[in-house]
Amino acid sequence: MLNVTDLRSGYGRIPILAGINLSVKDGEFVGILGHNGMGKSTLLRTLMGYLPMTGGDIAFDGKSLKGLSPTARARMGIGYVPQGREIFSSLSVYENLRMGCLLAKQAEKPTIDSILADFPRLERLLERPGGALSGGEQQLLALARCLCGGPKFILLDEPTEGIQPSIIEEMIDTLQKIGREKGLTILLVEQNLNFITSLSERVLILQKGLIIREVPPHVAKDRAMMEEFVGMV
Repeated sequence: MLNVTDLRSGYGRIPILAGINLSVKDGEFVGILGHNGMGKSTLLRTLMGYLPMTGGDIAFDGKSLKGLSPTARARMGIGYVPQGREIFSSLSVYENLRMGCLLAKQAEKPTIDSILADFPRLERLLERPGGALSGGEQQLLALARCLCGGPKFILLDEPTEGIQPSIIEEMIDTLQKIGREKGLTILLVEQNLNFITSLSERVLILQKGLIIREVPPHVAKDRAMMEEFVGMV
């Protein structure tokens, strides 16, 4: 579904991605693990079109994304849940979900009803302003809002940051269920080893703007092995 070749990007004259090569198959969950400042969020922002490529190519469903805006990429079926969630804090939960429906192919109400079936915690919060939710509830809302657009591929950036353990487990269960039922494909950036290894079929290690290694989830889950063989915990 996604094929990235020699991808280069950065901020102004500061290069961050130094030639990324990766591929993600249809229906696959792939994790990306790395220290802060290694280029994880930069990679997702470049894939979504918020940062321009300075080299290489991104192909989605066999079509190059060169020169396409974030909106055009979203219309192709790419969803993005950014680090920090970026919900509309002054809008209610329901209004946030309505915003997510702008790209939906179905009618608004059945789309939201279907999403709420997978996110029952949000159903009792529909009239509450997004800014009044806990960090975990905001993350669930950000993910649910993204899914309202009907993406087939989701870029998920650090979803467990500042989230209570109970909601992390709820998010794992929800994503596994949606993946099974809807054939969703996910590229996940995360530093929580339990979260990334519970969801990912493969884990890629990103260091200094390059994918340096691929490891199976059981290796990524073992802190001692990660320290010895990958040089990070």
